[in-house]
Amino acid sequence: MPRFRADEHIRKREDFERLYNLGRRLSGRLMTMFIGPNGLTDARLGIAATRKIGSAVIRNRAKRRVREVFRHHKPPGGLDVVVIPRRELVGAPYA
Repeated sequence: MPRFRADEHIRKREDFERLYNLGRRLSGRLMTMFIGPNGLTDARLGIAATRKIGSAVIRNRAKRRVREVFRHHKPPGGLDVVVIPRRELVGAPYA
């Protein structure tokens, strides 16, 4: 089973801001996503779970769900994806 490796994380603020400003924005009922090229061979994921969606327990649950979906359905290499989960994501079925 593929793991969510450390080199698949987006950690730097500059990378988040680059996607917010230059990336393509996709909004849905469960989350908002920003997608853009990264110039690398692997796809990377960043998660911005704010306190607006709930307590630390709820934010961590949302982040775990997003990481699991990313792990099983990785986009092609060379893409950065930033996900901003919404409160509805925590109660939604995995499917």
